[in-house]
Amino acid sequence: MRTAVITAAGQVETREIPVPDIGDSEVLVRIAACGICTMEANLYAGRMTVYPAAAGHEISGWVERIGPKAASLEDMPAVGSLVALDGLPRCGACRSCRRGQTAICVALQGHKREDGAITMGAGLAEYIALPASRVWSVGDTDSAVAAMGEPLACVVHSLRRGGFRAGDRVTVIGAGYMGHLHLAVAAHLQARSVAVVERDEQRLAAIAAAGADAAVTPDEIGQLPPADVVFVTIASKEAIASALAAVADGGTIVLYGGGPGGPPAELPGYEVHRRQLTVTGSFSHEPDDWRAAAELLRGGRLSGRLETLVTARYSLDEVEKALKQAAETPVYRVVVTP
Repeated sequence: MRTAVITAAGQVETREIPVPDIGDSEVLVRIAACGICTMEANLYAGRMTVYPAAAGHEISGWVERIGPKAASLEDMPAVGSLVALDGLPRCGACRSCRRGQTAICVALQGHKREDGAITMGAGLAEYIALPASRVWSVGDTDSAVAAMGEPLACVVHSLRRGGFRAGDRVTVIGAGYMGHLHLAVAAHLQARSVAVVERDEQRLAAIAAAGADAAVTPDEIGQLPPADVVFVTIASKEAIASALAAVADGGTIVLYGGGPGGPPAELPGYEVHRRQLTVTGSFSHEPDDWRAAAELLRGGRLSGRLETLVTARYSLDEVEKALKQAAETPVYRVVVTP
């Protein structure tokens, strides 16, 4: 089978390797689509330097073969079913995993394959083998939308970390791809209102059209009612300042967006103390988040919203073009379809 490997900054090659074997509790999936996330864009741009990387962790595909133990599971999708895949492994043995906090497993990177590539999802390929526990049925939907199962699970996790409840007022800082997903999920789960703060005029107009109850610039935050939960989807001092201006006394700020080497946040301790604010982080996802995300996809409730977030589609032969576009230009999601 063909698999793409990022070998250095600005360099990617397509290799031929054997179709993976599966164990008794594993599933072989023929990949239908793989989204290019920030991690892959950073690897290609050289902002992350884990090489050679078999990347791509936002994956959908069709079940090709099922191990005998996996086949006996009650919820196992049938051969031919479209599924979304949890492409990042957890070790199960570190302190975080043993405490049930698998989102912060210390070993999110996978193993070295026989070709020497480090498996960081390995979804930019034609096939993948995964444990049955990481394979989720999503029903009949567009394969690029199904590949959004992983970021949707991240957003579900973010809402859980923020203690979100139906009827809450929500403000989202940032109208990029993850800002759109936070809007979509919070609105679907019956937020009282969802406002979005964004400086870029085009993105502001786009998220207003996507159904935000209010879409304002940082200078206009005073127009918004104070939010019970604020989700910060971009990493900047300005974003933190916007969150503090947007959150209600006693409310919660979730720091969702971030990256290695990003600008330091400025959190005024006295203000957090005096206003009884909760400030927390959200990273990746856990199994129960996947269960909820798969249900959102399976019901088709968000399909129309999610399809509009597919910026471009490329074949596996065009993977370098896909990575270049994702790394260098403003996009929502670039998708590779083998």
